Amino acid sequence: MPAHAAAILPAPRAALTVTTVQTPAPAADEVLVRVRAVAINPVDWVIQGTSRVTYRWLNTPAVLGSDVAGEVVAIGSAVTRFRVGQRVFGLATGTDRGRDPLREGAFQEYTTLVERLTAPIPDDLSDEEAAVFPLGISTAACALFQPQLLGLRMPGDPAPTASRGVVVIWGGSTSVGMNAVQLAHAAGYDVVTTASAKNAETLRGLGADAVVDHRSPTAVADLVAAIGGRPVVGAVALGAGSTDACIDVLARTGGERLAMASTPVSLDSLVGRRRLFPAMLPVFTRIGLGTLRSTLRARRRGIRAAFVWGSSLRDDEMGPRLWGEVVPRMLAEGALRPMPAPLVVGDGLAAVQDALDRQRAGVSAQKVVVRL
Repeated sequence: MPAHAAAILPAPRAALTVTTVQTPAPAADEVLVRVRAVAINPVDWVIQGTSRVTYRWLNTPAVLGSDVAGEVVAIGSAVTRFRVGQRVFGLATGTDRGRDPLREGAFQEYTTLVERLTAPIPDDLSDEEAAVFPLGISTAACALFQPQLLGLRMPGDPAPTASRGVVVIWGGSTSVGMNAVQLAHAAGYDVVTTASAKNAETLRGLGADAVVDHRSPTAVADLVAAIGGRPVVGAVALGAGSTDACIDVLARTGGERLAMASTPVSLDSLVGRRRLFPAMLPVFTRIGLGTLRSTLRARRRGIRAAFVWGSSLRDDEMGPRLWGEVVPRMLAEGALRPMPAPLVVGDGLAAVQDALDRQRAGVSAQKVVVRL
């Protein structure tokens, strides 16, 4: 079989290593893509350092990464939307339970993407810009539209003539937050969100009705004031400590649904550099207990709270609709911008480990990207 280069995780807590792996043939519903750009998400370094606890099903060696942009080099027998040579971007799901991380991970020269989680790259979008979308927009869509989460109408669905309703997004300048603002606005909802002052104007440009400083001690009260008595259809909690703040906002405004993509404490504060924590089970026990506490607190206040898993749309009808209809249409209409802006930090697979370290060190309203 042909072979290609990949940045693999050889063992839990190890640094990524560039080596050679076999190049797969696409399954019936897959496209094989020559990867040209990948983006980094916090989950990548979390898996690297904690997979024995958080991703216990993940065997090593493994190829990590979710965000892919490149061109199609082969298509499966059932693929109808793409052709060889077409530029595409999509969500790689190799680290999910039951998937194959060597076939489906992003950080390699060739990877397979399922057709239903892939979209064409418009001519006016670079590979680096396209690579910022996949996990961020998929997670945002799950939070907003899946019935078990906020269950809102999707962009393109008929909107009622009555009140639009307000979506609260705590953490608007995150990758998920920026996509959630755009999707909720395009679906016809008003959006109130939090961010630092330097990112407020960017979020207003994406469709936010009001932006509150998340560092302010009055942030919850400020969000309630910005809502101004309008009906709140739900909240999305992004970032450490956001869940309890969103519960307070919902309790004061009559909102009843909360999508959680956060932990009670910052994972970044728990993870060292490269050789990532050797004994973290007590810490994750504390996180689990804190999460349970927040969930019970929400329930006592009549709020339905559930966790977001960004790749779960692979297995429901929302995935093909988002990637096959909504994303291409919004890009064509100019209603969807590649956000956060790509921050290119290197070229080649050898740069991916440094890119993970750069992301973990902290970026604001940017997404770390590596060109391949």
